[in-house]
Order: sequence, then structure tokens, then C-alpha cells
Amino acid sequence: MSNEPKHSEPTGADIVVKTLEQQGVKWVFGIPGAKIDKVFDTLADSSIQTVVCRHEQNAAFIAGGIGRMTGKAGVAIGTSGPGVSNLVTGLATANTEGDPMIALGGAVPVADRLKKTHQSLDNANLCRPVTKFSAEVDSPESVSEVLISAFRSAESGRPGAAFVSLPTDIMAAPAKCGVITPPTHSAAGPADSAAVKEAARLINQAKRPVVLLGLLASKPENAAAIHELIASRKLPVVGTFQAAGAISANLFSSFSGRVGQLNNQPADKILAAGDLVITIGYDSVEYWPSIWNKGNKRAIVHLDLLPADIDNSYSPAVELIGDIAATIRLLTPLISHSAPDAVIKELLDKIAEARQELARSSAAMNGTPIHPLRLVSELQNLLTPDTTLCLDMGSFHLWMARHLYSFRSRQMLISNGQQTLGVALPWAIAATLVRPAEKVLSISGDGGFLFSGMELETAVRLQSHLVHMIWIDGTYNMVAVQEEQKYGHPSGTTFGPIDPVKYAESFGAHGFMIQSPDQIQGVLKQAFDTPGPVLIGVHVDYRDNHKLFELVNERSIH
Repeated sequence: MSNEPKHSEPTGADIVVKTLEQQGVKWVFGIPGAKIDKVFDTLADSSIQTVVCRHEQNAAFIAGGIGRMTGKAGVAIGTSGPGVSNLVTGLATANTEGDPMIALGGAVPVADRLKKTHQSLDNANLCRPVTKFSAEVDSPESVSEVLISAFRSAESGRPGAAFVSLPTDIMAAPAKCGVITPPTHSAAGPADSAAVKEAARLINQAKRPVVLLGLLASKPENAAAIHELIASRKLPVVGTFQAAGAISANLFSSFSGRVGQLNNQPADKILAAGDLVITIGYDSVEYWPSIWNKGNKRAIVHLDLLPADIDNSYSPAVELIGDIAATIRLLTPLISHSAPDAVIKELLDKIAEARQELARSSAAMNGTPIHPLRLVSELQNLLTPDTTLCLDMGSFHLWMARHLYSFRSRQMLISNGQQTLGVALPWAIAATLVRPAEKVLSISGDGGFLFSGMELETAVRLQSHLVHMIWIDGTYNMVAVQEEQKYGHPSGTTFGPIDPVKYAESFGAHGFMIQSPDQIQGVLKQAFDTPGPVLIGVHVDYRDNHKLFELVNERSIH
């Protein structure tokens, strides 16, 4: 008989963790529970750092933020029942925004899945409508198969969310399978050459072609190819909110601004003037075609990894389906345009003049509470290449989406899909992990802050060097302004105050208040010089917020 020690078979949980390690996962974010504790126990002996969060929704937000900044799926984990249901909002947000992430959820034993037992829930069906992939592992032999499929789905095409349900008995059982090694090379090639030639023909015969950039245009490799296209062919450019950073500073004169939510921006005039639109990495959820293209018969060239979602207002003449950067590099030399026509040039000149005037007037706004444009002016000076900015949702977000400029891919994280409150602080925590050498600033309104404010404790525990600014007005202002316009009065939009300084100190963080415009730069500098997370509160003057929602262009809709 051999005296060598016996090695037990790996469990389902072992295969889960080994698969995560093989995928290069460095962190998982979540909350433990009885139905997922075997995975947590196995993670303790792995190379992966387990980051305990204070709510599963925020764990999913952090994972989605990592996905957006790295292109590799972040991972969130929760227990069965409410642990999984709490993940749903984060899954929906990541999936709509095109952010790769994986969520793992505990589940009751397979034999109990149809019983009304403690925390029994049909996890996979619950998450299926808000993910690209949702499945339950139903045998120890299929653990790695399901996880690999989840990662491939989350990271391929237009990225998004995937969910895997892990029954507790399968996690504890011996797994008669190995860890599957995915292909080392798996990527789309450029679009069909005949389609590229036809797109070039349509663009060349157009008088005023306009480029509309979407989220995938802001991926670094895609943005580099777009820079070559715009620089050599002098095409006018418009971007959605999520395309922030796709245009470099030297191409700013060709960039007319961002569009989104309402057809009332200077860039909307450029978009309306075009007799052909080239969409790059664009998804209709970013800016509905029924807003910017309703009733138009002009040609659209759709350049993306996926075919278009065709509707009455978005039916491309040509689809260039394939790797975005490679396709742009095939298309660029075939385009003959070298300068915008007189109509577009006049509009671009007017936009540049208005932009300069707004910068001058914004810097001179000295009232208190502080006007959003003065804060935007100060933040523009702060947004150096070594800074990451994470924006929550609210009226403040529209001021910055329209008037704050970024010239680096994925530097400025903006949501306009589900428009989910609470994303900013979790995204900032993600940024401190994947970009530890950068300054990280996140911003929310006082309405959105408490949706994820409890994660300040997580940031303190991680010693995350971030600054979170809260714009304070005591209302859900974005809703209130729209209700005022529709019904003549707001309803259900007011709430009580919090003290950002005391709130921060109660978590072991630091807090500051900005009392006047001349304090903005000094307080921000002090905050960034302070180790660990810092909260900054500032009271804002929202009297001009109604201008954000005014419909000033002819094709605006209600």
C-alpha cells in the first residue's frame, strides 16, 4: 500500500475559481451567504482578491466598471434569493451600456429548485432578460463549460452582462471535469470588402457626410483608427454621451459636440444637416433614432461588430460588420472627402465660437449657490490625461455630458442606457483598482448618492484614493424639471438633507464643503492630496436646468 497522501477530486467550486483565475480575474465583488459559501471558501485560497461589498447591486456596478475600463469582464457574486435579485439592476445596466461583466449567484440544491424552499428562485430565468447569457450549472461536469460560455458571451461582439447560477450541491460535489482552455486567438476580421467599397461610394457621392460615434468608438483601438479617418478626411463628427473620449484634442475643430436624450444641442444641427450618416460603434439605446433621424430618407452606413437593430428611423443602406478598427482602416483610403462643405463649415465655426464664449462666461460665474457651468469650467481644468471621471445620473450629468470635454478613451465614464442612479461611486472604486496611478473623481447628485453611498465603507477598507463630489439641491431635479414642463408642478421629488462631512467621517473618510466658487480648486487639490476616499459637498444653483430640456430643433419629439 502506498504511503503517498491521497488527493481528493476538485469540487465544483474549485473549477469555478480555477476558471476565474485562468480568465485573468483579479477581484470578485459581492456578499457571501449559505448557498454560495463553498465558492467563497475556495476563493480564500486563490490568487483572486475577494472584495466584500455592502450591496450586491453595487458589486455588479463595480464589476461593470472594471469591464468598461479594461475590456475584460469584471465579476460580481451573491447568494441565492435576494442576493441574485439584487444583482439584476447592475446586470441590466452593464448589458445596456455594453460593459462586459459576469455575475455568479448561489442557488438551492438542484433537487430543490422547483420547491418552495428557503431562498429558492429561478435565477437563470430571472436574469435572462437583462443579460446576453444566463444559465444554471446543472451538473458537476459542466461547470467550466458554462463559465467559459459566459465569459465569451460577455466579452464578444457588443460586450454585456452574463449570469451563472451555481447550485450549492454542485459546488460541493466532486467535479469530473477539467478547466477548459479557451482559444488563444478569437476575433472578428474586417467587414466584407464589397460592402466597404459600396460604403465608400455612398460617402463619396454625398455632399455632407457626418460621423456619429457610439460607445464602441471609445475603445482605445477603435478610437485610434477613427483619429486617422477624421484627420485625413476632415469629416465632421458627433458623439453620443458614451462615446466620450473617442476624439483627440487635435481633432476638436471637427467635433461638434455630444448628442443624447433630447434633440437640442449644437451637434444635433450638424447631424441634421448631414445628407449621409456614418455610425461607428453606435447602438440605438445611446440616442434613439426616432429623435435624431425621424422622417429622414438619407443613407446610413452602419459600421459595427453587430448588425443594426432596424426600425422605421434607422435602416442602413450598407452594414459594415466586423472588427471596427480594421474596417475603418480599409474604408479610410477609399474616401475622397478632404474638407466639410460650406454649410457644415459654417455650423462648425459657429459651434467653436459659442464654445469659446461659453467657456469665458462660465469661468466668470461667481454666485452662490454655484452654477453648474462654473463647476464644469473648473472641472475642465482638472481633467488632465492622468484623471478618470465617473459620472452618476441626474441633471448635473447632462451639464457635463454636453459641456465637459475628454480627449482620452474611456477616461470619462457616462451612462445613458438605463440611466441608473448610483453608478458613480462604484465605478470610481473600480477605477482605483485598475488605474491605481490616476486621480479618480466621481460625481453624483444628492439624489443618486445614497443609492450607493454605503460603499464608502468599502472604499475606506480598500484605501481607495478617490474623491467623490456631491452636487446638492435637495431634489430629484432631473425628474422635477421634466414634471414641471409636463404638468406645471413637480411631484415626489423632494427629500431631506445629509451632511457630507459628517457622513464621510462616520465611515472613517474625510469630508469637505465648497462654499463659494473661489474655493473649488483649493478644495479639490486638498481632497486629492488627502489619502483614501474623500467626500466633497457643494450646493448648486439649478435655476437654468429647464434649458437642458427645451426642445429647440425642428425634429425634436415629446
